[in-house]
Amino acid sequence: MRLNQVTMPCTNVAASAEFYTKLGLIQIVASDDYARFACPDGDTTLSVHVVDEVADGAAPVVHFECDNLDATVGELESAGIVFDSQPWDQRWLWREARLRDPAGNEVCLYHAGENRLNPPWRIPPPG
Repeated sequence: MRLNQVTMPCTNVAASAEFYTKLGLIQIVASDDYARFACPDGDTTLSVHVVDEVADGAAPVVHFECDNLDATVGELESAGIVFDSQPWDQRWLWREARLRDPAGNEVCLYHAGENRLNPPWRIPPPG
């Protein structure tokens, strides 16, 4: 099994499409109430669909891994993207920066390296 896509609620597809395109995703589907994007690395996708309202705290957090988080944040800020928090080192060994899309959905850009799938506290595989 592998992750295909995450679908996020939004109240304005055009604004969300512009935001996710600025983040570097490639739009592959467009309609009045839905848009889908391919991630530039790998084969996962992200989509947005129209809802009347996005309830604060009800939506998932989408995580995008970056090879050079600090440089990526700088480039995105130069393109007009506003961050809620600058990159900082977490106790779970990830470096993260947080922002919100136009609908208020939380987005986390991060760098984890080897700790993404193999943190020191990983549970041993069964068997």
